[in-house]
Amino acid sequence: MRLLAHRGWWTTSAEKNLEVAFRRAFDAGFGVETDVRDCAGALVISHDMPTGRELTLDAFLELPGAAARPLAINVKADGMAGNVARALQEAGARDAFVFDMSVPDALSYVQARVPVYARLSEYEPESALLDHAAGVWLDAFHGPWWAPELVGSLLARGKAVCVVSPELHRRAFDALWHSLEPWAAHPGLALCTDHPDSARAFFDGLQPSAR
Repeated sequence: MRLLAHRGWWTTSAEKNLEVAFRRAFDAGFGVETDVRDCAGALVISHDMPTGRELTLDAFLELPGAAARPLAINVKADGMAGNVARALQEAGARDAFVFDMSVPDALSYVQARVPVYARLSEYEPESALLDHAAGVWLDAFHGPWWAPELVGSLLARGKAVCVVSPELHRRAFDALWHSLEPWAAHPGLALCTDHPDSARAFFDGLQPSAR
């Protein structure tokens, strides 16, 4: 299982999406989920409206280990596909995907040969993008809505799956982590989490029969 640190591996909320959190994640061997917006013609790392003082996407991709780790890029604005594709290609980031853009914008990423993940949630239990998508961003905003077998069926269809861990929505994560045990060794499965160190200890500690 690939582990993605949500907005970096932060120790305080103020570190989210900052260089210190990204460096900590990459140094530990984790992938990263982060947010990208455009600001005055530049692509920057920012979940909310940018101020112009944020880390640029190019600078993020130049951090040691960034290009070699799994990257999930939450696209926060339309019209960036060409520049995002260029940045990923120039950095040599081969294990990166984008998600959360509008449908027309998602197709521009597909055309630019950037892997797109379609979101599935209780609000979007199906996605018209699934046939075009390299994978699925599997979310649950308010509580469990999908059976664990959905993960297995998506993986069997050749779709990668990144599961959003419940603590991102302020819920306990234990039950979901246990439900992923049958597929923990599958190379197409990833987990986006606020606790990458705990997730690594949990999944590394599984018995061989569960992996």
